[in-house]
Order: sequence, then C-alpha cells, then structure tokens
Amino acid sequence: MIVAKKSLFFTVLRASVMLGVFLTVFSPLFTSTAVAQSTAFKQAVALAAANDPAVLEFYKERNFKPIWTGNSDRQRRRAFLDAASKAWVHGLPAGRYDAAQLKKDFGAIKSAKARGTLEVETSKKFLQYAQDIQSGILEPLKIDKELYVKPPRRDRLKTLIAFTKSSPQSFIKSLPPKHLDYQRLLKEKARLEKIVGRGGWGPKVGGKALKPGQNNKRVVELRRRLTALGYKKLGTSPEYNETLQKSVQVFQVDHGLNPDGVAGGTTLKALNVSAQTRLQQVIVGLERQRWLNKPRGKRHIFVNQADFRAHVMDNGKPTLTTRVVVGKAGKFRTPEFSDEMTHMVINPTWHVPKSIARKEYLPMLQKDPNALARQGLRMTDVNGQRVDPSTLDYSQYDVTNFPFDLKQPPSRGNALGLVKFMFPNKFNIYLHDTPSKSLFARDTRAYSHGCVRVQKPFELAYTLLKPLTNDPKGLFHGHLDTGRESVVDLKAPIPVHLVYHSAWVTSGGRPNYRADTYGRDRKIFGALQKAGVVLHAVRS
Repeated sequence: MIVAKKSLFFTVLRASVMLGVFLTVFSPLFTSTAVAQSTAFKQAVALAAANDPAVLEFYKERNFKPIWTGNSDRQRRRAFLDAASKAWVHGLPAGRYDAAQLKKDFGAIKSAKARGTLEVETSKKFLQYAQDIQSGILEPLKIDKELYVKPPRRDRLKTLIAFTKSSPQSFIKSLPPKHLDYQRLLKEKARLEKIVGRGGWGPKVGGKALKPGQNNKRVVELRRRLTALGYKKLGTSPEYNETLQKSVQVFQVDHGLNPDGVAGGTTLKALNVSAQTRLQQVIVGLERQRWLNKPRGKRHIFVNQADFRAHVMDNGKPTLTTRVVVGKAGKFRTPEFSDEMTHMVINPTWHVPKSIARKEYLPMLQKDPNALARQGLRMTDVNGQRVDPSTLDYSQYDVTNFPFDLKQPPSRGNALGLVKFMFPNKFNIYLHDTPSKSLFARDTRAYSHGCVRVQKPFELAYTLLKPLTNDPKGLFHGHLDTGRESVVDLKAPIPVHLVYHSAWVTSGGRPNYRADTYGRDRKIFGALQKAGVVLHAVRS
C-alpha cells in the first residue's frame, strides 16, 4: 500500500512539474486569478488521471487543455451525455456512465479543482462507453473457460485523440457494430420490450402433444399462443386443421425444429418460452455481436453451435449451409473461438485422442480384447510398433497408465468419415465427415466429443476447392478414389468462427431463437446483470 501511494505521488509530481508547478513557488510573480485557476485545473487533471496512463498521456499531449468542461466543449459534452442516457437501448449498463449525474455535476462546478476532476471522470466514462458499445461489456474468458473469444478492444489513447478530431455526433454514431445482425437485433429488442410492457404473450399451452386432426380446447390455446407470437390471426376454432399446421411449421423453422407440423414436446416448450426470456436472449445476442465486431473475412465459415448449422459466407451471404453435430453438453462442449482453415485431409486416419482411448476404449478392451478389430482400429506401442490387442492383460491398466496409441486407417467406416477440414488450434477441434448420418435428423445435435461433424462434407469440400480449379468435384474425387490419405492445401486461409448465437433475425425479418443447450446464455446474462444491465418494459 505504501509503495503504491509513493508511486502515485511521484507520478503526480512529475506531471505537476510538466504543468509548471513552479508557478506556485513563484506565486508573487503570477498574481493573475486566471493563471492560478488554470494551474489548479491542470493539477487536478494530473491527479485524477495519474492511475490511468492512457488518459494521463492524452492530457499531457494537449498541455492539459479540456475537452469536456471548456466553454467551447458544449457540443461534445451534449453528444456524449445524450448517447450515455440512451445506452440501455443497446442493452448496456447505463449506470456505468450515469448521464443524469454527470449532467448535474457539470451544472454544479464551483472550483477549478472540481472542474479538473470532472474533466477526467468524464473522459474515463466516455472511454468505458466507447469500449462497451464497440466490443462488449464483458471479458468472455472470465465467464466461462470455453468462451475463448477475443473482443476487439480499441486503443484508449487513440480513441480519445480520434474523438477530439471528429464531429462528436458522427464519432459516437460510428461506435456500435455496423453488421446487419446487430441492427436487426436492436429492432427485435425494441419489439420485445413493448410486448413485455403489455404483459407478454398470454397463457401458455398446457398438456401433451397436439397433432393435426385433433379437436379440443387445447387447440384453441395453441391458436391463441401462435397469434400472440405473430403467426397470423388464427381464430378460436378447436380444430387442428391445415392452416394451423402450416403456422406450426413456420414456427418450427424459426426455432430450428424439424417442421413436421406437430406441436410435440419440444415445440410446446419453445412456444411457452416467455417474452422476457426471449428479451434476455436478444440482450446476450447483442453482447455477442459486439465481441465479434471485427472483419469476419470476405469468405468465412460461420459455425453456430446453438443452431447446429454451419455456413460458408461469401461477401455477407451464405453460399452453402449444412447441418452439423457439435459436442455433447457437459465435458465435451465445443468451445467458441476463431481461427483459419488452411487445408483438408481426404481419406483421413483417425488418431484416437488419449482421453478417449483410456476412458472409452480401455473399458471395452477389458471386457473384450477383440473389440478393436471389429471397428477397424489398430494399436501401437510407444515406439510406434504394431501390437496385437488380444495378447494383452488389460487388468493391469487404468486411465492413468494405459500406454498404447489407437488409430483407425482410412475407410468409409472411419470415425472422421472421408474428409476433415483443418484449422489448427490448441483445442484440436476441426470439421469432419462422419459415418453416423442418422444424428443429423434430430432437432438437438450435440453428440460429438467436441469436433464438428458435417452433414454435407463433399459439398463443403467442393465449395472450398473452387478457387483452386474449374473442376473442384473432379479434384476432390481424384484424391478420394485412391483410398489413401492426402492433404490438399486451400488457395488462401479461410477464417472460421465457432460461435453460439441463440437469437438472431433473418434478412427477411423473421426472429429466430434456439435453446440454450450448453447453458452459456444463462451465464452471460447473469454476468451482464452483475455489470448493471437491466431489462426494460416499454408501456404504450
């Protein structure tokens, strides 16, 4: 504590010397009140900024001239106070910037020292606002170790300098993400706030599944709920007719469910989610968009774990969409991160991860030493020499000392299928084919050990190989037909973004929502609340 205080003292002292603290020593030579007030203001600024290197450097470079509290700073001050007062519109913690209190403070300045202190306080709050609205309120890794997302934080000193050289209103208007996903979510937030203000969507639909052809009072409940949600005016008929079935199908598409037109358990669960919960999802979605407020790549791959889909995006539009299977909820959840795809491996060998070999295959071998042969797996020792699994005594091994490596040579039954798409990363996550095709038909597709299984691997390969050749299909199958493992480098690295977006609005204006399979939305919203974010209900 004493060391910290000394450090602060000398920092302020050095700044004061730069300000010309000699004025106070030779005060008889400087009797002007204006000079004294200027000195007091500058010293107050230096003291208030001493623990913030960026802010202190900013004021030193401009000889401690104000940007908020001067007579010519009214436009800049008004622009920030207006933006801060509307911060809640973006789902930000307005209390962090407290425009109302700042406004009172500006009207109650009684000394040069108070003006200097307020000057720095306003700069710090402005920088906090700028960071929050540009790149997010939270630090993802502090919320969950699987959120390996790096928000694009801007340099604070450069932000202040750029602000002073720009039109205040234009600069502040440029801060939020410009991506259409963000803008559409803002509109959806405003829509939901009005619905919450009216009391929500009304009664839930109780009971078990409802199917076409049924005729009862619960069908009326279903009609009313869908009407309240905006899926046409469906009346009060007790009959589950074709019109109602089509509305159910549209709802299912909007919520990532198989559109069979049956209001089964999963569909009813989605129907009964409250407007307040959907509003929370949108606020989380806005924060996630701010984390991603950076160039995504003219061509990039966007894997939405919450939606169980991957998209190849070219100039902002999807050129290929495929269903995917992601990691199981629990210890195999697929992490969130961005990296670059560099190559694909055709006819890949599956090198079984140590954790899977020890925790899953060892128990199988202890029951049946021939288990590997039936799956086409081979065993090698620490020297890479082939081992016959049927000759070993597995009772001497457990998860801590099983020394053997397992691998599965290329084949149609290989766990990686016939192709894998590589973006080398510390998580050892990649996209790949799979022989287990049936899982793609399910609504919830979280079954892997963390990697992303692709329903349309060949189509993905053709799409990625187009920049290399006029015949991407021929190139791919030329390698595939050899049956041998081969590596094909891409023409240029392709950014891959593994995200978890459970709320978005389509280009056609349709709100889409997904279940919080991994529980990440709940964690993030809890952290946002702790930071001061509150839900607003707008009453007409």
